This record gives sequence, C-alpha cells and structure tokens, in this order.
Amino acid sequence: MQFKHPEILYFLFLLVVPFLVHLFQLRRFKKEYFTNVRFLKALTIQSRKSSQIKKWLLLVTRLLFLTALVLAFAQPFSSTNESSKSQKELYIILDNSYSMQAKGKKGELLQRAIQELLENLPQEQNFSLLTANESFWNTDIQSIQKEVQNLDYCATAFELEPILTQIQARPSLNKKEILIITDGKGVTSKTLKTIKDKENITFHIPKVEQQYNVSIDSVFIRQTLDDFYEIGVQISNYGENSKAVSLGIYDQQKLVAKSMIKLNKQKQVFPFTIPKKAFHGYISIIDNGLAFDNTYYFSIGESQKTKVISIGEASKSTYLSRIYTNDEFEYQNSNLSQLDFTRLEVQDVIIVNEIDEISQALQTTLQSFAEKGGTVIVIPSAKTTISNLNSLLNPTKTIQYKSLNKTEKLITKIHFSNPVFKNVFDKQISNFQYPKTKVNFDFNYFGASILSYQDQSPFLQSANLGTGKVFVFSAPLNSDNSNFQQSPLIVPVFYKLAQNEEKNGIIARTIGNSEPYFVHTNSSKDGVLRIKNKKEQFIPVQQILNTKVKMDLGNYPKKDGNFEIFNNDIKIENCSFNYNRVESNPFEADQKWLSEYQQIDSINTFFDSIQTENNDSQIWKWFLIFAVLFLLTETAIIRFVK
Repeated sequence: MQFKHPEILYFLFLLVVPFLVHLFQLRRFKKEYFTNVRFLKALTIQSRKSSQIKKWLLLVTRLLFLTALVLAFAQPFSSTNESSKSQKELYIILDNSYSMQAKGKKGELLQRAIQELLENLPQEQNFSLLTANESFWNTDIQSIQKEVQNLDYCATAFELEPILTQIQARPSLNKKEILIITDGKGVTSKTLKTIKDKENITFHIPKVEQQYNVSIDSVFIRQTLDDFYEIGVQISNYGENSKAVSLGIYDQQKLVAKSMIKLNKQKQVFPFTIPKKAFHGYISIIDNGLAFDNTYYFSIGESQKTKVISIGEASKSTYLSRIYTNDEFEYQNSNLSQLDFTRLEVQDVIIVNEIDEISQALQTTLQSFAEKGGTVIVIPSAKTTISNLNSLLNPTKTIQYKSLNKTEKLITKIHFSNPVFKNVFDKQISNFQYPKTKVNFDFNYFGASILSYQDQSPFLQSANLGTGKVFVFSAPLNSDNSNFQQSPLIVPVFYKLAQNEEKNGIIARTIGNSEPYFVHTNSSKDGVLRIKNKKEQFIPVQQILNTKVKMDLGNYPKKDGNFEIFNNDIKIENCSFNYNRVESNPFEADQKWLSEYQQIDSINTFFDSIQTENNDSQIWKWFLIFAVLFLLTETAIIRFVK
C-alpha cells in the first residue's frame, strides 16, 4: 500500500490526545453524603463499573476515528499489474515560443511552467515532452531533469498542429493523455482539426498579468540622399502607455542616434538619418514589456549597382533609361538581333520589351535565368502570337495569355498589400490620375494582381519560377497604346520590380523564413558558405547559380543578431536576423475554441487527477467511510450506554 500524501501521516500523533483525556482523570468525583441506606453502596459500585466500560469504548472509537481520518487524507492506494497495463500514455506539449516570456503572477510563463513540471511530475511517471524545437520521447523526469531546467525560448512561433500530428502518428495500444501548456497564441479551432479524441486533451493556459508591450517591427530605407540614408522604423504599441520610450541606433556597438519617441498610435513610423555607408548594427528600445522584440538587427551593404538589360527596340525603351539611372543601376538596351546571350547570365533583371517573336533559344535562356533567382519582366507586343507568349510563361503554371482585347480600359486599382509596394506609399491612394490602355490581352491567372483595370482584370501580375520572379504586363506600354509612361505610377512600379534588397537595401531576415537567401559571389564548386558571429555559426543548404549562391536557412540561426557570411575564410558580406514579431501582442488570443476541451488552473491539479485515475484501488474512500462510522458509533455510545 502506498500513500499519495505520506506527509499527512505525521498527524497520527493526534492519537495521544484521547489517551490524555481518558487516562488522566481531568474531572474528579464529588462526594455526596446521603442518609444511611444500604442499597446506595451497591448502586455506586455498579455505576462505577458501567462508567469504566463506557470510557474504554469511547477511547477505542475515538482512536479508530482519528486513525481512519488521517489515513483517508493521506490517500492510500495500491497499484497492481493490471492497473499499470491500463494506464494512459502521457504527452506534454510545452509552448516555448517568445510569447511565453510574458509575466504572470509568479514570473515568466515558461519558467514557471518548467518549475511546476519539475515539482509535480511523479518520478516513476513515464511521459513524452515536446516543445517547438525539442522532443523527449518515452522518458521520465529524472532522466531529462537537466535538459528541462535548461529549456530556452524557440526563435520560431509556436505551431500546435505539427506536434499533435507527431503524437497521433505514434502507434500505441493505450489511450493517449495530452497536456498542452501554452498561452494560446497561434492556436485556433482550425489548428486543432486533426484531434480525434478531444476528451484526452487538457489545456493549461496561464493568465498573463502584463498587458503592455512595445515592439520594433521593421526597418526600411525611405529615401537615399547624397550622404545619408533616411530610414523608417516601424514600431507597434500594444496597450495604453503615456510615457515616452527611449530609442537608440547602434552601428557595431557605436551609438549613431538616440531619441525619446512618443507613441500615440498602435503602429507608427519614425524617420531617422544615418550616414550613407555600410551599416552593421541594430535598433534598440527600452520598455517594461516583452524583451525579445526590443532589438531589431539590420545590415546595409556597400552600394552595388543593379544590372538591368532590356531586349527590344531602343525607341520603345527610352523611358526605361530615365528610370534606371546610373547612380543605382547598370542599365543597357539591346535589339534582339544584336543580343549577346552570354551577357544575360550576369544580369539581375531582364526586360522583354515588346518583342514580336520570342525565339525558342531566348525562351529557354529566360526560363533558366528566372529559375536561378533572376527577375524577368515581360511587356507584350500587340503583334505577338498568344502561343508564343504562353510558351515562355508555361513553366510558371499560373499565367496564361488569352485573346487580344481592343477595348480601352482604365488602370484604377493598386494592390497596396502586394510586396512590390512595400514601403512605397505612406497611405493608400484612391483618386490618382488613371492611366489607360487601348489594346490589351486577357489573362487566365490564379493569384493576386499588382495593378488592375476598372473591371478588376489584371494589368500587372507576378508569378514564381524556380527561385526567381516573373512580372507580366497585359498590354504594350508604348505611347501609341498607353499613357502609362506619363503616369506617376511608372517610376515606383519599375523601380520596385528591379530593386534587389539583398544587394542594395536593408538586410534583415526573419528567423524561420522559408524564402531562399541569395548571395552574389563567384563561388567555386569546392567553396562552402558559412554564416557566423561570436556566439553561433552554421552551414546552410546551398546551391551555386551562375554569379550567386542560393541558401536555404531553415530555422537557423537559433538566436537573433548580426552575422557575417564567409566563403571558406574570406568574408563576403554582412547579414542580420530577427525573431518573428507575430507574438508581440501580449493580449489574450481568441479562445472560443477552448470551451470544447478540458481546462485546468494549475499543473499540480492535472497530475493529481492522472495519479488518481491510474490507481485501481482507492482505499482512502473506505477509510473515510470507516471514519464516519466510528464517529456515529461514538455518538451512539455517548447517548445510549449508561
């Protein structure tokens, strides 16, 4: 027989009390003198004997009552082999994303959850512990105590669905009991759709006491001046805050600018100027909220010109030379008949500008160029056949030209959410001077447009091809067919289509971003790119593509910071990585889905219930019944025994 709470057995010392009451006669007999009647003496002797028997009966019942009561609270049980076979498999899912850095009543949510697990997990209990980046299968707390104590925050956001999929994929003859410890962010009814048995899912969602946070969301170049970069710092403010926040900009630990900023809106952009040179540092704020989003690391490389070539008649490409100026671009135009195909491989952007017939050789070259990370912009000619255009676009599998339409259309819709227009407009524009086209092609297209006509048909759209991009216009842009060249839209559109932020912009990637990272370098087949700083280094999956190397970073690095890229021992460039800001909002997420599942207020409660269910013989209930019976027996003795 075992006890769930053996410390309560110390209360058995209370058995001394009945002995003290009964053995030491605290109440003495008082002598009363009567007249000389003989039978009173015999009656006194008889009553003394009855009183002595009653006292011993009361002593025994009180001792048994106290013993049964103490044992009932100690909760004795006996585990048999049959019960161990019927026990459920225990899985614990612990959210260790940075939103668990929020403060509860007893400190940071993650650290408090770890402490409660260490305190309440029975040492003999087998379980599996899964976090966003760690897995401990079929173990016990003694075996992984050190690892649990050293659990750190994960750089990526918490995703419950893939963890549940792993658990359900494991074969088992027993039922699975799952405890999920999370703050609820990122968990919705949709993410829980894979759960089949909801009765075995228990959620512990600790309450967040801290309802305030300031986050640095992004940094971008607003304007490039002769000697300075004007950068914009976007900051989010969650909760009410009337105090100014200190913001500092550091270039390799050297303070460049500092300011006190006042947060009046939920999202604000603050402008700063920094010297126009290579930058490798961070922006930092000081607040009383979450700490992981208070620092934003970013890098700006030495200015390199983007290489752009347009293929087509020079008379139709004049406007492109005015957009792609020599200070930022190496622009050139070539007629198709004079085109040197070997020059295409070293370009960053290729513009197919109203070519009547795109040869098969050029189609193959453009497709290969885009697949290796290049950008292709297609401006059709009204004389081009549909089949010729579609032959070029077939590998995209999303864009197909249809028939030629000779109806005049107005270009009225700017899709501001498209990445092309990121940081272009301070606010959405609704009443600009609408450009138009006289002749245009209809599209079969599956995806989002960049610019659209008044009838919602696309004017400019994009598609992925390999690791590159293909941008396609629906109409010729020559002045005879369209006034788009005179529109204020033409400069930001073509500028952003050709802009290479990894070459001439702010380099600040989010950890966990699945998009490939391109490094412009002539690496040999034996060359291996390595990314490192003083605290961490790793070798990403990489592929050599002409004049660049494509890297797939996965969930690396593990920590945010400024890093350097090396080709063997030669430094190539700087780069920076930041944590995802999706969990910066400290307010509770929508938890309507939680009503379908069991909930607990503390981890201790869960393990008490688990241990109770796993015990086939709950003897404490019988002891409680005996205690009640002994109490009733004592009452009966006092009332009926003379």
